[in-house]
Amino acid sequence: MWLTDAQKIGVGLTSFGLLFFFLGVLLSLSLLLALGNILFLGGVVLLIGPQKAVYFFARKQKLCGTLCFVIGIVLVFRRPFVGMCVESIGFLNLFGDFFPIVLSFLRQLPVVGNFLLLPVCRQSPV
Repeated sequence: MWLTDAQKIGVGLTSFGLLFFFLGVLLSLSLLLALGNILFLGGVVLLIGPQKAVYFFARKQKLCGTLCFVIGIVLVFRRPFVGMCVESIGFLNLFGDFFPIVLSFLRQLPVVGNFLLLPVCRQSPV
């Protein structure tokens, strides 16, 4: 699959956004959380295109997730812990459908794939 230059930049921005978000969670720094959110959203827009991004975030099924995600971004500046929780709920609501795809991709990687193919990791939770 060939990516355009804008999509390559989008992959980088999305990756750095997730990295900064997780660093912000670990270090409890609202500045890193906000920077991660901005980079992530910008990366998603560049990756799938502005029109498809608006369609994705404005769909009726995803509207609650979008509202939680945006409210979480705003709350991160005032109350970082509450903002992270609300934003995580919105993130799971928005991108939860992609987790099986990501998991199947991770199972194909050399080191991580061997771990994810173990019987303990393949069992579905009850």
